[in-house]
Amino acid sequence: MEWSGQGVIVGVRRFGETSAIIDVFTQEKGRHAGVVRGGSSRKMAPLLQPGAQVALEWRARLEEHLGNFHVEPLQSRSMIMSDRMGLSGLGAVCSLIQFAFPERMELPELYARTIDLLDRIDGRVPWAAAYAHWEMLLLDDLGYGMDLSSCAVTGVTQELIYVSPKTGRAVSKEGAGEWADRLLVLPDFLRNGFDSDDKQEILNALQLTGYFLQSSLAPALGNRPIPDARARLIRALEKRL
Repeated sequence: MEWSGQGVIVGVRRFGETSAIIDVFTQEKGRHAGVVRGGSSRKMAPLLQPGAQVALEWRARLEEHLGNFHVEPLQSRSMIMSDRMGLSGLGAVCSLIQFAFPERMELPELYARTIDLLDRIDGRVPWAAAYAHWEMLLLDDLGYGMDLSSCAVTGVTQELIYVSPKTGRAVSKEGAGEWADRLLVLPDFLRNGFDSDDKQEILNALQLTGYFLQSSLAPALGNRPIPDARARLIRALEKRL
């Protein structure tokens, strides 16, 4: 069995004395692991870093085997490595991919958005709002998305400013009534696909997505804890934004 393509490295761990196992996120094969022979050597180790874009050739005797990767570097995204905020973002993205994505499940839209997000982080373009949109897409593509089309109480499509923590459905200002303090805030930019540089809106967005990561996705994955890297990113955003 063999295939070739490209992907972004999301995890690296030592394997034996000189090799490494890398976890990559690819457009056509989803999250896929494999052994890189000599991956722990002085020559290869600097190239096998989380966030790096690489060309891949994978071979194994059977499809279900771990298999071996031949790797060629395409893009290092080295600017991330010199920026503490960028490293926090990269860590959160890579950790959530390893935490949430089933192995070898094709997620082409999420792959494209992941590459765009990492390129934003590497290019020092404002990316915090894009990260919040990425978490929304992650939930949606894995089957735990929210229904933000209309108010769960009144059916209206205007002034949708809350989300019910029980149902994941949007709630309007009018529909919330006296229950508003029990609902999650829905930032306008998150619902409508806009960008934003408003600190509180971005933090509200991450509180919203974080709630459903914890209450819906994590239980489906055996109640494993959400990666600490996400909490570190939020703390960094609170200080920086």
